[in-house]
Amino acid sequence: MLDTSVPEAFDAIARGYDRLTGSNPGYHEHLRMSVRRMGLRGRGEGLRLLDLGCGTGASTAALLDVAPAAEIVAVDASAGMLAAAKAKSWPASVRFVHARAEELADTPGVRGPFDGVLAAYLVRNLPDPDAGLRTIFELLRPGAPVAVHDYSVADSVRARAIWTLVCWSVIIPAGSAITGDADIYKYLWRSVRRFDGAAAFEHRLAAAGFVDLRTQTMPGWQQHIVHTFLGRRPSSEPVSG
Repeated sequence: MLDTSVPEAFDAIARGYDRLTGSNPGYHEHLRMSVRRMGLRGRGEGLRLLDLGCGTGASTAALLDVAPAAEIVAVDASAGMLAAAKAKSWPASVRFVHARAEELADTPGVRGPFDGVLAAYLVRNLPDPDAGLRTIFELLRPGAPVAVHDYSVADSVRARAIWTLVCWSVIIPAGSAITGDADIYKYLWRSVRRFDGAAAFEHRLAAAGFVDLRTQTMPGWQQHIVHTFLGRRPSSEPVSG
């Protein structure tokens, strides 16, 4: 277990985080791949997009690369990660907000409806993933897509073995050397090991109200390890009563 909350743990490693992710083959391209899988129209003209769990801005950059004309609201609970993101150069269409996912309903500056939500490496870390997915659902415009980009190895013995090997031979030693903190990377290994498999996570998405669910993995060594979980809010919803 971590001695601090997950956002505070990320505060401690924010300065070295980009160096570590930059050494991960495919990290940035895989984020762009998840955004492309959302099926956003054209260059994103007139679209409002939410980047939930933006970290140091890698997922924000992926949204911007695919939909350069969209308005993007990027949210993170870690003040340190958010400061690293804000220090980079962004167009006026990108705005950063410090908030926890579970508090978005009461956060000024994060008002739906959004035309798409990207949640990269976020839901797995939430204290209540189901509540987080319901919040995302409520923030989306009817018919709009969500992409949850994250690790999932529960469905594959091979994926679990590769994940453990890579974590203990590469990620944990490199993370400790670059950021001076091994605990968060040991937490990463554990959290991925205990996270939902693809079918179980699709069930969570369905329970939150999402439809048209599908899961796509990534190429290379991260095949069946990193996934895009896709769905959308229904275009029309039944009237209660």
